[in-house]
Amino acid sequence: MSQINIVIVDDQNLFRQSLSLLINSIENFKLMAECNSGQAFIETLKTFDIKIDIAIIDMDMPGMNGIELNKYLQNNYPHIKVIILTVHANELLISQMISEGASSYLVKNCDKDELLLTINTVYKTGFYFNKQIIKSLRSGAKNRPALQDLSGAPITLSKRESQVLKLLCREYNNVEIAAELYISVRTVEGHRVGLINKIKCRTTAGLVLFAIKYQLLDASF
Repeated sequence: MSQINIVIVDDQNLFRQSLSLLINSIENFKLMAECNSGQAFIETLKTFDIKIDIAIIDMDMPGMNGIELNKYLQNNYPHIKVIILTVHANELLISQMISEGASSYLVKNCDKDELLLTINTVYKTGFYFNKQIIKSLRSGAKNRPALQDLSGAPITLSKRESQVLKLLCREYNNVEIAAELYISVRTVEGHRVGLINKIKCRTTAGLVLFAIKYQLLDASF
């Protein structure tokens, strides 16, 4: 089992320390640092020789908040997968954070098992959305709107693009999608990059959010 290198960024001392104890209790998790602010995390990153896989970040922090820290990481450390862990369960905020590159978004009343599932899934696939968030995103749109990219421009998806998108949302990797659709891995990667460029998102997580927003997935997702 691969080791997952994790950093916690949260200004609430008791919560951060409790989360640290949980992370340290999991065999394949390695807590690299715990920081009480976004700026402290950035300074700490400069001292690391080991690759950081996941940053668990609070939204409300003095100085650099979670929104600003996520933007900084996407621009300067794009290999670090960001999991937002916050008290805010606002649909617009969720959409914004995922669109700006965050790999997952959890509220702080989630249970231990969901947090561990999120960390492992994000490490494996690059994204994770729980059912509660998916349901809230779906309920926000009573009627399916015309497809638009993130800038608001109308777009259309080909049948093949729709097929690839649905399989990406189900956590299929490129090899699995190629086998499912009887196409080459290179063609799958071309469709994935094409979808990201067409929708104007940054990550596979952004593609999943787009599919949920426009109700492109069946109810079992």
